[in-house]
Amino acid sequence: MVAPPRSAYLHIPFCHKRCFYCDFSIIPLGDSAQIPGSPGINSINAYLDLLHREISISPKGPALSTIYLGGGTPSLLKKNELGDLLKNLQRKFGFQDGAEITMEVDPSTFFENDLIGYIEIGINRFSLGGQSFDDSILASIGRKHNRSELIEACKWVNNLFKKGLLRSWSLDLIQNLPGINLSKWIKELELAVQVEAPHLSIYDLSIEPDTVFGRRHKKGNLNIPIELVAEKIDFETNRFLKSRGFSRYEISNYSLPGHASRHNRTYWNGSGWWAFGMGATSAPWGQRFSRPRTISGYKNWLEQQESHSLEKTLFFEESKRMPLDELLMIGLRRREGVHLEELAKNVGWTQKECNKNLELLDKYWLNYLKEGYLMKNNGRYFLSDPKGMMISNQILIQMFSWWDALDFE
Repeated sequence: MVAPPRSAYLHIPFCHKRCFYCDFSIIPLGDSAQIPGSPGINSINAYLDLLHREISISPKGPALSTIYLGGGTPSLLKKNELGDLLKNLQRKFGFQDGAEITMEVDPSTFFENDLIGYIEIGINRFSLGGQSFDDSILASIGRKHNRSELIEACKWVNNLFKKGLLRSWSLDLIQNLPGINLSKWIKELELAVQVEAPHLSIYDLSIEPDTVFGRRHKKGNLNIPIELVAEKIDFETNRFLKSRGFSRYEISNYSLPGHASRHNRTYWNGSGWWAFGMGATSAPWGQRFSRPRTISGYKNWLEQQESHSLEKTLFFEESKRMPLDELLMIGLRRREGVHLEELAKNVGWTQKECNKNLELLDKYWLNYLKEGYLMKNNGRYFLSDPKGMMISNQILIQMFSWWDALDFE
């Protein structure tokens, strides 16, 4: 039996505009996002009504230990709007003592007093979407904030953290953006350490087809680092942050001791979680399912659920588990990796199936094991750091080839 979910994600899809690399499920509102009586405000109100309705028809479960408000840009919402959502969620599930409650914030959307207001409604961890400290790069990727605004936002968040009003906070950066080189990137890392963020999410630029960057890349007009430079940047990120006391506990995440994201580890551990909102993906009983990515599609979907109870729909899925290939994919992202045989037995494999199929996987992974990209210790497989984490996609491609070759008859 899959353990009941103890984590929840709320999707707030609103942004001023769509960044050039973004293919998330969002609703760009322009500058009308915070003007009373504007179409943007009306859109927010209509969406929040839908979100409250989805929470209200959800099945009950045990008290939540982590809550994450992501987007989009949750900091476009007012304190009372977010507070009402948290109250609704707490009425439905309850919150454990010491629950981690994270909120994504954008430097262009708040002042220090706004952060204090968010803390008053229960937020105890902020994730600050910086992406870069370089003004020219920020402009080239479509961000609304600039370097000085980001540094000031970091100071505000860190002051609240030092006063004990926050448990932790995180800064997001994207490596291998157009126009970056190794020396520029080192300056980015130096600033990230100087602003004293205890947690850093360092994402590789992902070029998605239906984005501004995707279209530019297709035409050959995107000046991103070549593969060799990208590898050096990734290596330097790992070396530099480790020298400053950070631990790489997941491919894209570094933290000082005691500051790893509890909520994100829920995803990588393969644990179940609730999710609410347009485009949000949940896996309350192991199997993932995603809501429609448009507001009209989400509204229609919700009305269908209300007609026959979302509770029945979700509990009907209770017996299903996350597939083994997906558990491997997310588990290998973690520093500690995965114990393959334990995972396989947990999803119902016999010892005979484990012996046969895992021996075959070793053959698919043979070169990576020989070269030290992939490590094996007492049945546990994990990516070496940084070599294995740098080529994790290649290792996963071989894993999926193995999965497709298995005979489940």
